[in-house]
Amino acid sequence: MLRIWEGASRRDGSISRREWMRIGGAGLGGLSLANVATATPTPGQGLDAEAGRAFGRAKSVIVIFLGGGPPQHETWDPKPEAPAEIRGGFGTIQTRTPGLSIGELMPLTANLTDRIAVLRAMVTNDNSHSSSGYQMMTGVPHIPLSAENAVSKAPNLSPHWGAVAKYVRQDAAAALPPAITLPNRIANVGEIVWPGQIGGVLGPKYDPWLLTCDPSKPDFTVPDIAFPAELPPLRFQNRRSLLEQVERHLNQIQDSPAVAAFNRQSQQAYGLLSGSKARQAFDLSQESDATRDRYGRTRWAQSLLLARRLVEAGVSLVQINWCNVEGEPNAGSWDTHERHNDLLKRFLMPWMDRAYSSLLVDLSERGLLDETLVCWVGEFGHTPRFNGNAGRDHWGHCFSVALAGGGIRGGVVHGKSDGQAAFPVAGQVEPRDLLATMFHCLGHSPDTELHDTEGRPLPLSRGRVIQEIL
Repeated sequence: MLRIWEGASRRDGSISRREWMRIGGAGLGGLSLANVATATPTPGQGLDAEAGRAFGRAKSVIVIFLGGGPPQHETWDPKPEAPAEIRGGFGTIQTRTPGLSIGELMPLTANLTDRIAVLRAMVTNDNSHSSSGYQMMTGVPHIPLSAENAVSKAPNLSPHWGAVAKYVRQDAAAALPPAITLPNRIANVGEIVWPGQIGGVLGPKYDPWLLTCDPSKPDFTVPDIAFPAELPPLRFQNRRSLLEQVERHLNQIQDSPAVAAFNRQSQQAYGLLSGSKARQAFDLSQESDATRDRYGRTRWAQSLLLARRLVEAGVSLVQINWCNVEGEPNAGSWDTHERHNDLLKRFLMPWMDRAYSSLLVDLSERGLLDETLVCWVGEFGHTPRFNGNAGRDHWGHCFSVALAGGGIRGGVVHGKSDGQAAFPVAGQVEPRDLLATMFHCLGHSPDTELHDTEGRPLPLSRGRVIQEIL
């Protein structure tokens, strides 16, 4: 049965500890900031029972980032009663969830909505790709808003959600890095790389591992974890032995943070080069042709399949970025300033619907969906009205996000937009709330204290956990 939660406050009318922090600021009756920031509630403390049970349910997160901005009207928030210039060229389709309709170009996803929670009132109030994307991936608004072609520089150095995942899970023994981004980084035309994709103030050692690759190729390998031709395995072992001898002479500074960080990175590098588990995770030849065909044989679709293998191997957070399609308008991205309907129908929506639904089914069949949070996001949505080129333009004032698995309650819609899907009328959420919810499911309170490279504390998120979908 469809359940729609429109309010943003707790259902019992009380105010959460997080809200008291927002209201009270520094006046916390003698409690130090460190005491408050490091306090992590036990599951259920300050939350309703169901939200409390979601705490720590997820072991991993898969973020599907549809660069360019998936349109809310043709996906999760159609407006069939609106005029044609707003409604668009497509109808709606009934879903598995009674009372919930979505865009007709998502027939496979429509059968899975009992596992999906939809946020229909996500807001960045930012209409530029790079700065709105920064806010989505860090939970912090860019200064200033709507700054196109922004790059990573102060004051906009908040850490990527993958960097945060890496920070809270500093596991030197892991065979793979805790956070991986593939199959490319996100950049504007001219390879102007968006901010918010690195460790930022946490430092470069928390950068997610960027893996530029094409898993759809028959000869797909990952050069980053292969031995160079001039370095046979025996020579590698000799070099490792020499390094270990040198390290034994550094015992007097063994407790140095710099050395500790070096050791973590060394062990991880050794694991990637010499460990079979890491190499096997990238071996898509172990998948059946039927499975690979179900996802689709495109670079992006096979990257989703690879993401499933990576979370199976223990990676905490994998972000899969949309791949541009050569020869298509708007570089084949979701930035459909022209020929919006044509591009959606011809490949954007079919590719997405097929691979996204396959990932959810695949995870479910393997018993992994309950412990894997899958986030379907973009940097913003699209304008209610079409432009003169039969396209929709940038719109960060109200758009949709979908979450599934890992503690999420399926068959739920939270938030409501107006009759044009232009502005929220209830249940508004922001990227900081998405970040707080993501890490709540991973078992970390928004108040978890991080430290930048200068040792200064900062909270994991200044948002609230979206209890209504847990």
